[in-house]
Amino acid sequence: MNWKKALSFGFAALCLLLLDIYLKAYIHHNIPTISASTPVYPYGGIAVFRDWHGIDFSIVHVINKGAAWGAFASLQQYLLYVRVAIIGGLLTYLFFVSASPYRKFCLTLVTTGAIGNVSDFFAYGHVVDMFYFKLGSYSYPVFNIADSLIFLGILLLIAESIIAKLHHRKSSRKSPKQAS
Repeated sequence: MNWKKALSFGFAALCLLLLDIYLKAYIHHNIPTISASTPVYPYGGIAVFRDWHGIDFSIVHVINKGAAWGAFASLQQYLLYVRVAIIGGLLTYLFFVSASPYRKFCLTLVTTGAIGNVSDFFAYGHVVDMFYFKLGSYSYPVFNIADSLIFLGILLLIAESIIAKLHHRKSSRKSPKQAS
């Protein structure tokens, strides 16, 4: 990958990371944490829209001491070590392994999101989540920009893998069969 592309990925990652950090700081300092004492929409947060095709969306303040959806919250210190190791591995891959710009873009999204969530641990002692969707009667787990970057990066990598597999199957069907 050339330096121009690497710099553009780096600049985009830095902008997304700064947006994530700024929004989390704003939420942390200006919106009370969501609690059972505020069971009515927007749950102590900021209402963005209500009942739009059965969807409610609000900006709330949720403390997440675990991994995705609060899993492993009692192992917070070990999660930090695992996250830092994963970030180290991703950065090593990004800087030292030759890969397609598409794959590097996807991994840059994942790395940026991971750095955003780890930085929360050092700033607040937990991850700050804020985007809350309620789909009909289903409350979707609250998430943040960093979580969205990780999800999008992984989703794009999975899509790349599926497309490559389909392309491989298609090209193997077109090749002439060899005689036995």
